Amino acid sequence: MKIAIVGCGNMGMAFAKSFLQYDLVKKEDLLLIEKSANRCESLKAEKTGVVVDTISSRISEVDLIILSVKPQDFNSLQDALREAIQPQQMILSIMAGIPIATIQEKLNHRLVIRAMPNTPAMLGMGITGFTAAKEIDLTNLRKVENLINATGRSIFLEDEALLDAVTALSGSGPAYFYYLVKAMVEAGKQMGFDESVASLLVKQTMLGAFHLINTADKSLDELIQAVASKGGTTEAALKRFEDGELADTLIAGIKAAQTRATELSKA
Repeated sequence: MKIAIVGCGNMGMAFAKSFLQYDLVKKEDLLLIEKSANRCESLKAEKTGVVVDTISSRISEVDLIILSVKPQDFNSLQDALREAIQPQQMILSIMAGIPIATIQEKLNHRLVIRAMPNTPAMLGMGITGFTAAKEIDLTNLRKVENLINATGRSIFLEDEALLDAVTALSGSGPAYFYYLVKAMVEAGKQMGFDESVASLLVKQTMLGAFHLINTADKSLDELIQAVASKGGTTEAALKRFEDGELADTLIAGIKAAQTRATELSKA
């Protein structure tokens, strides 16, 4: 395929580099559109693809246009995009909060897919929820799904409204994880460890725990109980978490993120 990426920040380039890594597109068939002059020079030096700073007729030559700009920047680009887009081209939007119907209306174009990736896509370990306009046929949907899977894994959602929940759960999810890691490292420092030692203990614990979740034939409750012996240290910590309603607070926070995502989609 020939692909154009409009907006070459971290997420846009995560897609670009994954496509190249898995030989899904050739460098000469990858058009990178970036308005920042400094960023353009950096991209040219990396030789990741064909780098330009404006939307032009060149974009009409590709099969797929990926919109990875900030949502607030979309309005300033829509006129140029609308003029250049061809009827057979597909649009893949990874802009947060902008519904398919809005993109279709502003670009006067029906073939739109909307996705919500997360930052581990930069390592090829992301998870992306995506959905599509009814005008996208199964063959083209599978082609785009294959591209998305180059950044990790994906899940197709029939109901576009669930993308707000994806945004809250996995899109924002890495920040929740980092927040917990930060708190655990701080606890280590308060107990007397240097930050580097506390950080190593916590990060390796998280890594090992993740692999146990993925490989052990046990539920999360069973894994917790395997660590939390009766009357022991882990049980003391878990009781304090429960007294402080930590789980309820986390759930409420994630739901607040979903509510905000829905508000943004209606703005």
